[in-house]
Amino acid sequence: MKKSALVMASLLVAAWGAAHAQTSTADAIAKYREMLQDGNPAELYEMKGEELWKQKRGPKMASLEQCDLGKGPGVISGAFVELPRFFKDTGRMQDMESRLLTCMETLQGFDAKKIAELDFGKGEMANVTAIATYVATASKGMRFNLPQAHQQEKTMYEVGKRLFFARAGTHDFSCATCHGSDDKRIRLQDLPNLTGNPGDGVGFAAWPAYRVSNAQMWGMQLRLNDCYRQQRFPEPKFGSEATIALGVYMGVNAKGAQSIVPSIKR
Repeated sequence: MKKSALVMASLLVAAWGAAHAQTSTADAIAKYREMLQDGNPAELYEMKGEELWKQKRGPKMASLEQCDLGKGPGVISGAFVELPRFFKDTGRMQDMESRLLTCMETLQGFDAKKIAELDFGKGEMANVTAIATYVATASKGMRFNLPQAHQQEKTMYEVGKRLFFARAGTHDFSCATCHGSDDKRIRLQDLPNLTGNPGDGVGFAAWPAYRVSNAQMWGMQLRLNDCYRQQRFPEPKFGSEATIALGVYMGVNAKGAQSIVPSIKR
């Protein structure tokens, strides 16, 4: 066999080995998550969120049971898979977490601005994550179908698309650097392509999720905040228009994908 043929054969074997190893690793991670799912700590956050949803709290000593998340006062089933969306009463686009803050302020008397300034996982901000987990779980198994009828919904999709591909920061990264094409991974983590529909329970359809690596429950706001941190961008404020727009872009792209929330992540 000629030297060039030997080299080509070696490259093909190496490529096959790498692809096989990657597939095997991905399968192993999937099995690991499947085993953890039976004892997913997210269920504890869901239970806490249900208690907080029904409990009379705040200066007005009221519950959140009349909170309108887009399906009518108190209706949580199916609400998560249609957020973010435009809300007429606030005149702006809101995702689930920012909408919950509105309800906590209007119904219970909390100061939404002060809560938004808290660190993730602290005080009432931790309660927002728990409530969001409870609300999102009520839509488990349902398909994403974000509305695009209002002009602001359409505009925010386009803004989110531009933000997704915008490169900046010390490393000249964008969201698309990691999530703009197929077959990418970082360390042992597959990176879904979020420019189209990534499939059931992937990407946008998997958060809120419990992070095993740091024993924390993460909502989409924290997920996006951490993505910006890893890109070496300034971290966005809670409920910023940038994070809402990115949520709209990813959520609309995920149309038809099945929600598996609350999921479990590495």
